[in-house]
Amino acid sequence: MSILVLTSYTNYKKRNISKNENILQLSDKILKDKIKGGWAGQVIGVTYGGPYEFSFLGTYIQDYKKFFYQPGTIKQNMIHNPGLYDDLYMDIIFANVIYKYGILVCADSFARPFANADFKLWHANQSARYNILNGINPPASGYYKNNPHADDIDFQIESDFAGLMCPGMPHAAAKLDDKVGHIMCYGDGWYGGVFISTMYTLAFTELSLNNIVKTALKSVPNKSNFYKCISDVIRWHDMYPDWHDTWFELQKKWAEDVGCPDGVFNPFDIDAKINAAYVVIGLLYGNGNFDKSIEIATRCGQDADCNPSTVAGILGTVLGYDKIPERWKKEIQEVEEIPFSNTSLSLSDAYKISYKNAVNTILENGGKIKNNLYEIRKQNVVAVKQEESFSNLYPKEMISLSVPMLKDTIFSFSGEGIVIRGSTSQINQSSYDYAFRIQVEYDKKKADTILLPVSFIKRRNEIYWNYELSSGKHNIRIRVLNPSKDYAVSLTDYILYSRNK
Repeated sequence: MSILVLTSYTNYKKRNISKNENILQLSDKILKDKIKGGWAGQVIGVTYGGPYEFSFLGTYIQDYKKFFYQPGTIKQNMIHNPGLYDDLYMDIIFANVIYKYGILVCADSFARPFANADFKLWHANQSARYNILNGINPPASGYYKNNPHADDIDFQIESDFAGLMCPGMPHAAAKLDDKVGHIMCYGDGWYGGVFISTMYTLAFTELSLNNIVKTALKSVPNKSNFYKCISDVIRWHDMYPDWHDTWFELQKKWAEDVGCPDGVFNPFDIDAKINAAYVVIGLLYGNGNFDKSIEIATRCGQDADCNPSTVAGILGTVLGYDKIPERWKKEIQEVEEIPFSNTSLSLSDAYKISYKNAVNTILENGGKIKNNLYEIRKQNVVAVKQEESFSNLYPKEMISLSVPMLKDTIFSFSGEGIVIRGSTSQINQSSYDYAFRIQVEYDKKKADTILLPVSFIKRRNEIYWNYELSSGKHNIRIRVLNPSKDYAVSLTDYILYSRNK
């Protein structure tokens, strides 16, 4: 394993970085090196953790389990397992929108390219895609009452692009986060992206990972659960020299997921804050060692590919591409020209796009270029607005259904909220263009007519949800308006919510 320790500040100054109170001076060479390191780090981290993604739920990966990484794995995955890089192909799509249309582009211009792309998406991203394709546009597409996955990790693993184009400018990154992050997330899900992108902005100006984490947390409102969770990790890191102890404290206090329907009543946890906590554990306990940092983030479990991807991206930005261990750079060089899944954009394109976006952001925010040296007007970290998903809603019960829907399904329940889960499928050798039309009525009132595409790309994650029911007993009737012999739709279960714990 390669041991990499951050350079001292003395050596750092020799790389043409000034620590003036209000102005950051960054050479063209270093700016490019850091941006390249950020992108390359993401690819390395997600590939390293890929085999362990959601394989360890509610437990860390034991120390006796050795990680054996085979050279050539990045190239193999880029060609044969391109879905592994979902965080990166979303990331680069957003960066390319700015490259094409400028910094002031509206949220809709970010939403359309990913909603209409053919690459696979999951959780909050897929719910947002469905919303946009069916007329619910941002920011409503990410609002939790329209998107049950609003607190999931999705924007957190895609906000890298904003930080990488805003060196030393967290306020500029936060404005981008507001536009893009609310396409698919809200509340803690959005805060995850704000926090991560802010760490990237600070990775251009700061060597201390402790300072990066603590300063970046100021971007999140201190009343939010996200802030409280990450604050706990910072405090536990000061108390415990062994990361395992911090991991156990984290599980005891923050492991319950009340939002994502896939995580409620299950050990599966794609919630943004706990996975961001794993990122922080990797950064703080890794001590600037590239390999150790991504290994710890992976061993924390749950989203064990995206979390080391974020760790390696931030650390790659701090160090710069040139100081990433040689064995990783050799693998990166093999894949730099391979386009990401269902895009025409490669890692090499990401370097160029982010660099151009960074230069434009520097100039747009009062910076200057002098003799191949960028003078950047540094910005303070300020908390974004307060918002909360699933306020005063608590999972109460999960009821199994396992009902193939031929025409009508009727059932009764008591609760202030409900999420009904199910799926569509193909029976015969027919196309995937079909979509069921489902009518949902509750308490004898017509509620919604819902489109359920059979296509995986266009699917709706859940059949139906409502977080605003009155207290007491309710009756639900679900009708299939266009049954088909070639396709099937079924209900698997429903989750009930209460306003009282």
